[in-house]
Amino acid sequence: MTDIQILVVDNEPLMRQALKIIIEAAPGFHWMGEATNGIEAVDFCVGNSPDVILMDMQMPRMDGVEATGIITTNYPGIGVLAITAFSSEEFLVPALRAGAAGYLVKDAEPTEILGAIQAVHDGNAAISASVSQDLIRAIRDAHEVKANNSNRHGTMALSDRELEVLRLLARGLNNPEIAATLHLSEATVKAHLSRAMAKFGVRDRVQVLIRATQLGLVELHMD
Repeated sequence: MTDIQILVVDNEPLMRQALKIIIEAAPGFHWMGEATNGIEAVDFCVGNSPDVILMDMQMPRMDGVEATGIITTNYPGIGVLAITAFSSEEFLVPALRAGAAGYLVKDAEPTEILGAIQAVHDGNAAISASVSQDLIRAIRDAHEVKANNSNRHGTMALSDRELEVLRLLARGLNNPEIAATLHLSEATVKAHLSRAMAKFGVRDRVQVLIRATQLGLVELHMD
């Protein structure tokens, strides 16, 4: 099995070094390189193909949110994992809207960081437990604001099976677990998720989950 290729983007040298130590010590993970701001991260992706980028949110020249949006738009095969010192909604929601597949705080344990990298590489969402309540609160607030016009965005377009898949996703199940629960193949589960994303006009699992929750179709379970 090929090691997961990782780029670390952070303007703090000590943080880059700490993440390098964690990554290089773990089997199956490969430190591909580093960047100190969003511009360098975008430039790196022009000639290289990291599997996962650990992206700080607050950096000079170009911040992590803008860089994430550019990279996920131009290089959809690259997974971006936001990693920041801030767990507040102010940074969380913009990162996810920009296309980040996960959000970690910098004081996360090495096992949590490596697990999140693996999850993003596998196409799953990864949210630190310490920020899950902020995510739930942000979604609920957005749902209240948009409740009056939600019917204009295709809430009835999902098939029964697509809705079942999203509800299991909201419970924290990954694709193999959803497939086993519904007695489907993993390819079929991925197809249902892809169609749900297309109907909602979003591009990844995190965003489709946020949209479905905003519309009251599913409830997040972050126990």
